[in-house]
Amino acid sequence: MIGLPALYTFTGLIFAAYGLLSLTRRRFGNAAFWGLVAASFLAGDRFGDFGNGLLVLALVALAATGALKRPEPADMAEDGSRRGNTLFLPALIIPVTALAGTFLLKDSGLIDPKQVTLVSLGLGVVIALVALYAWLRPAPLAAVEEGRRLIDAVGWAAVLPQMLASLGAVFAVAGVGELVGGAATQIIPHDSLFAAVAAYGIGMALFTMIMGNAFAAFPVMTAAIGLPILVHRFGGDPAIVCAIGMLTGFCGTLMTPMAANFNIVPAALLELKDRNAVVKAQVGTALPLLACNLALIYWLAFK
Repeated sequence: MIGLPALYTFTGLIFAAYGLLSLTRRRFGNAAFWGLVAASFLAGDRFGDFGNGLLVLALVALAATGALKRPEPADMAEDGSRRGNTLFLPALIIPVTALAGTFLLKDSGLIDPKQVTLVSLGLGVVIALVALYAWLRPAPLAAVEEGRRLIDAVGWAAVLPQMLASLGAVFAVAGVGELVGGAATQIIPHDSLFAAVAAYGIGMALFTMIMGNAFAAFPVMTAAIGLPILVHRFGGDPAIVCAIGMLTGFCGTLMTPMAANFNIVPAALLELKDRNAVVKAQVGTALPLLACNLALIYWLAFK
C-alpha cells in the first residue's frame, strides 16, 4: 500500500539528484547540504534520534558558514517569454489530481487512506512533469537541472518548515502550553473576557511569529488559554474560538521571516534585494486583520 514512505523516497531521490548535479559543478557546499537533506528523507528513520540530531547540526553549520552558493542566472528567459502564461497550465494538474485522488482513490486499496491526499499530490507532480516533457520536449535532465537552480535560489530556507514543525512538536511534548497557561492565569484578570481574548489572539500571532507556523502555535496557545479560559471559564463556543484563533495565528505568519515558505522563498525567487521585503509589505494588512479577528472572537464566541 502506497503511503508516506514512498513519498519520502521520491523526495529523497530528487534531493539526491540536486546534490549530485551540484557536485558535478563543483558547488561542494550545496552538494553537501542537499545530500544531507536527501539522506534524512531516504534513511532518517534508521539514523535514530542521535544520528538525526547530528545531521541537523551539520545542516545548520553549512547554512551558517555560508557554504551554499547562489544559483547561476537562468538561460531559458526567451523561451519562457514566448510561451507566455500558458506555461502555468500544467501546474493546475497538481491541485486537480490531489483533489480528484482524495475523493476517488480513498477506497482503492492501493493507497493508505490516511495519506491519500499527500500521495495524490505527489502523483499530480509526476503527471504534470510528464505533461511538460510531452509538450515542451526539453533535454532529459532539464527538469532536475532547473529544480536544482530553483532550490539553490531558495537555499537553507527550503528546510525551515520541517525544522519549525519539529519545534512545535518539541514545545508540545515539553509542556510549554501548561507553562504559558499558568502564567496567563496569573496575569489575565479573572473577570475580563476582553483581556482573555486579546491574550489568546495576540499570543497566537506571537507564537506563530516565533515558530513560523500557526499549526505549531495552535496546540500551545489553545491548551494554555483557548480551552481552559475562553471555553471552560467564560463558556465560549470551542468551534468559533479555535477556528478564528487559528486565523489570528496566520496574521503572525504574515509578519515573520520564520514563515520562510511564505515570506523568504518568494523574495529569493523574485531576487529581491531585501529578503524581508515581503514581510514589510504585509504588516499593514496583518495588524488590521488581527484586530478584526479579536473582535470576531469577542462578539461571536460568547452568547
